[in-house]
Amino acid sequence: MTTTPELEEEETEATVPPTPPKRRITWQKLTILPAFLVAVLLATWLWFNQAHLDAISENALSNGQVSKALWQHVQLTVISTFFVLIIAIPLGILLTRGAFRKAAPVAMTFANMGQATPAIGLLALLVIWLGTGEKAALIGIIIYAVLPVLSNTIAGLKANDPTLLEAARGIGMSQLGVLGRVELPLAVPLILAGVRTALVLNVGTATLATFGGGGGLGVLITTGITTQRMPVLVLGSILTVSLALLVDWLASLAELLLRPRGLEVGT
Repeated sequence: MTTTPELEEEETEATVPPTPPKRRITWQKLTILPAFLVAVLLATWLWFNQAHLDAISENALSNGQVSKALWQHVQLTVISTFFVLIIAIPLGILLTRGAFRKAAPVAMTFANMGQATPAIGLLALLVIWLGTGEKAALIGIIIYAVLPVLSNTIAGLKANDPTLLEAARGIGMSQLGVLGRVELPLAVPLILAGVRTALVLNVGTATLATFGGGGGLGVLITTGITTQRMPVLVLGSILTVSLALLVDWLASLAELLLRPRGLEVGT
């Protein structure tokens, strides 16, 4: 039996395994924002070199106080985000299981109340209760950032196709296996989007930690405002905005890298 070249070509195409989708991390994604931040920070540094700093400004920026405030801000952001993840993701999973689903509206109401409350007012209440210091600031930041991760975890798990879950159970997978190998991987994109939102919220909210004695870049901003020293205010503001943009950029890369390969088609 002879085969035509067209049939041979069709058979060859049919036997070639499909190539896995490529992760879409382009050079523009990797370079544009970092280059912009470097340019902004360089311009700020050049401006500071020619700016006149009086004794008050020099006192506010000397003795490593800028690096100390920046490090405190990073610590507040990282620690608060860690606790948001270990609270919101397990709670979101629990609220999509069996009888606990009835408690989901109540939990979401409390989470909405936490974010609807003005951050400065929430911090003031915590300072009255716990006293000044990093502890009150961290708890306030955590309460304020729980909502996006919690709501996205619940939404991601609820959006899973029931037929896929039934198929997984049909081949003998346990409930824990279905959760870990089917439900959570499918919900990863929405969960990561919530984490990205929480990270940026934490960077912004951490500037208010200074009112509770928690430190951070808010110290420079409030010092610049109260003493009417523009260089101090500008430096604190630019560092805060740059940190927020950097965190958002890193989170966007994590979204692309951690997203399951099968979900990248068409995105």
